[in-house]
Amino acid sequence: MSKDKREKNSSEEQSGQETHRFDISALSKKEIIDRSRKFSKQYCVGNGADFRLKDYDTKAGVEFSAEDKPLVKEALEIGVEALAALQDILYAQDRWSLLVIFQAMDAAGKDGAIKHVMSGVNPQGCQVSSFKSPSNEELDHDFLWRCQKHLPERGRIGIFNRSYYEEVLVVRVHEAILRAQKLPEKLVTKDIWEERFKDIRNFEKYLTRNGTIVIKIFLNVSKKEQKKRFIQRVDDPDKNWKFSAADAKERGYWKDYMYAYEELIRNTSTEKSPWYIVPADNKSFARIVIASAIIHALDEMELEYPKVSKEKLAELHEIKASLLAEE
Repeated sequence: MSKDKREKNSSEEQSGQETHRFDISALSKKEIIDRSRKFSKQYCVGNGADFRLKDYDTKAGVEFSAEDKPLVKEALEIGVEALAALQDILYAQDRWSLLVIFQAMDAAGKDGAIKHVMSGVNPQGCQVSSFKSPSNEELDHDFLWRCQKHLPERGRIGIFNRSYYEEVLVVRVHEAILRAQKLPEKLVTKDIWEERFKDIRNFEKYLTRNGTIVIKIFLNVSKKEQKKRFIQRVDDPDKNWKFSAADAKERGYWKDYMYAYEELIRNTSTEKSPWYIVPADNKSFARIVIASAIIHALDEMELEYPKVSKEKLAELHEIKASLLAEE
């Protein structure tokens, strides 16, 4: 949440804490969707022209105690149910698709967020694609090519765990990677990052015009919290596999990465394909923000189940009558 917004909304936060007193499970689907829209809006950048990363906190806007954990868990479960209901209509209508892009520093919680937020979604209507270092085949194509192959079909939600945004993040921080990308030398100029921002904006505009809505999630974790999670991965044998020396080495480029994130968000966040800056020091809170953002994006599509014709309806009644007449 923007620090300015936190100050302006202090009274709202207090009233938000009072909501602990009522049963959130009593909310209707419409109320949940409406609350999700309002809640997620405060983390949505929209037009990124004036974006500054330092204006956004890594911590949640309210403090949570151990007593709040059941409520936070219940809020996420209710959000997941609402998301699943909307996804069912998305799949049935078969007109729109949604692409959700996750970007973050290591240990920010991308994998856990995807697992928990999408836990209630029908697997037939969701696909997750993870992007690591490009292969030789992928390097022989343009930087968008490998992600284009994994775009969601109509009626589906596509999740990108990292994405083409790596081409203006790690490639920008480590320009040796750029030099290894087989680009003609005359194309690698001081303008290459601006050119890639433009390519990405145009690509996402193209997707939107063809019925694929794009939202981008930046899990904004603090360097201090990342350190804590790295140590936990070392101390917990079951999490050792998640950690490598390369992860720790990248911490040395923290300021470079923060600059790269600020630049890409400023240059690629638009009203129709926005970035959400999610405070990620508290994993449970971050997941509620993410679920709310996805619910809001689906609700904007004005989804509805396909309506059958009078002829089809009459046919269905005949089939029902025939089934009931069976001995």
